[in-house]
Amino acid sequence: MRFIVTKELGKLARWLRIIGFDVIYYQETDIGKLAITALRDKRTIITRNRNIPHLQKCMVVVTANEVFEQLREVKEKLDLPIQPDTMFTRCTLCNAVLEPIAKADVQKKVPEYVFTEQEHFRRCPVCDKIYWQGSHWGNIREVIGKLK
Repeated sequence: MRFIVTKELGKLARWLRIIGFDVIYYQETDIGKLAITALRDKRTIITRNRNIPHLQKCMVVVTANEVFEQLREVKEKLDLPIQPDTMFTRCTLCNAVLEPIAKADVQKKVPEYVFTEQEHFRRCPVCDKIYWQGSHWGNIREVIGKLK
């Protein structure tokens, strides 16, 4: 499943990327361009905007205010599959698929304690952000587990 999430749902876009979904975070106001992008790329629009009637077939309107409830709402409305093996595979900033990177190549790019404690790292090929399995991964898995 591929999504285009409108500007008022930025935290939701990030969480969907954490889960492993391909998510464009659409920050513009041009509804026509939003529609063209969604249709061209076969993406489901996720929005809080109820005033886009001509896109109802490819759109999910989120009503919840809190991000966890928004995530639950999207999961239920789309029967969203959450698979552990796809979690943490996308950059939360730019949506690119993460690549493995050798530990030696990140020494100057991560805090010293992280370099000492971690063995496996991933890098975003677009924005060069480095990811590793810190304690936040367990916390995120716990939150996602509550959705099932």
